[in-house]
Amino acid sequence: MAIINKKSEEFLTRYLNNTSPTGFEAPGQQMWLEYLKPYIDEYDIDNYGSAYGIINPGKDYRVVIEGHADEISWFVHHISDSGFINVTRNGGSDHLIAPSKRVNIHTKKGFVKGVFGWPAIHVRKGESSKLTPTLENIFIDVGAKDKAEVLKMGIHVGCVVTFDDEMMKLNNRYYVGRALDNRMGGFCIAEVARLIKKNKVKLPYSLYIVNAVQEEVGLRGAEMIANTIKPDVAIITDVTHDTGTPLMNKVINGDVKAGLGPSVTYAPAVHNKLLDLIINTANKNKIDIQREAASRRTGTDTDAFAYSNGGVPSALISLPLRYMHTTVEMAHKDDVEAVIKLIYETLKNIKKNHNFKYF
Repeated sequence: MAIINKKSEEFLTRYLNNTSPTGFEAPGQQMWLEYLKPYIDEYDIDNYGSAYGIINPGKDYRVVIEGHADEISWFVHHISDSGFINVTRNGGSDHLIAPSKRVNIHTKKGFVKGVFGWPAIHVRKGESSKLTPTLENIFIDVGAKDKAEVLKMGIHVGCVVTFDDEMMKLNNRYYVGRALDNRMGGFCIAEVARLIKKNKVKLPYSLYIVNAVQEEVGLRGAEMIANTIKPDVAIITDVTHDTGTPLMNKVINGDVKAGLGPSVTYAPAVHNKLLDLIINTANKNKIDIQREAASRRTGTDTDAFAYSNGGVPSALISLPLRYMHTTVEMAHKDDVEAVIKLIYETLKNIKKNHNFKYF
């Protein structure tokens, strides 16, 4: 039986089409909370915009399920006298994919449309035939005659810039768009809350459904919210690389493929007993999983939660994703449903005051 219903998918489409750049996540967080509210008992936000709902509040034992809300973007960094705009990264934005992309420049007056320009192939001859995009040479054209006109549009240094791309379904199998990393995680944990409500599951602890900000610039939102909630356990969901596509090196990046189930990660920050509980849950419920290992750090909010508050047993469940940090990120619908089911079933196996100490 399918987990994602029509109402869920309609929310997912709106949520993915919304923009939530790092540091400017508020509109997406409001949208997410409105969807979540029917399935929770309480909710709150912190000063930087991380949002969370609580099921069964007031218990001494606190369990977190978490995704991150922010997407990569750009900042306006320089405006030339002739009206062209240079940018700097806000998160891990890829300069190689920028040329010919349409963009939205966020201003107090609303979006200003623009494009990343690039010299035509006809004029790239001789040494210029080797021209490739760099952070220093990509530029945005808003059709302005000069800098003064750009400024009149409400554009200034510091305005955030996002790509103008919306979600689509490919072959009725893949969700495709920008910012599946990691609004898909926020969607998954919201669906877990919906299933708990729908199936009238009684949890012996307080469950915090957390959508954290500013992951893309160093796990900062998770760092803050972990110290606010002080959880006893944390299960993080984020994306990982589908290495089954061309130009990927499985020896270096691991062997994970979209459509074959969520990936679980072995890493110093991942608590082995919690990971075993997740794997045993997957086996018991016939949920296919894949495995990968992370050297030193996972690079996800798992690290922030694990090393907070004297050490919080934490684990990472990842959604295989093609073409990460592009405008055509792809996630298999079966994997999305499997992430939801795995987190949901795992929560039912965490006991009151569950002791995860090794000995």
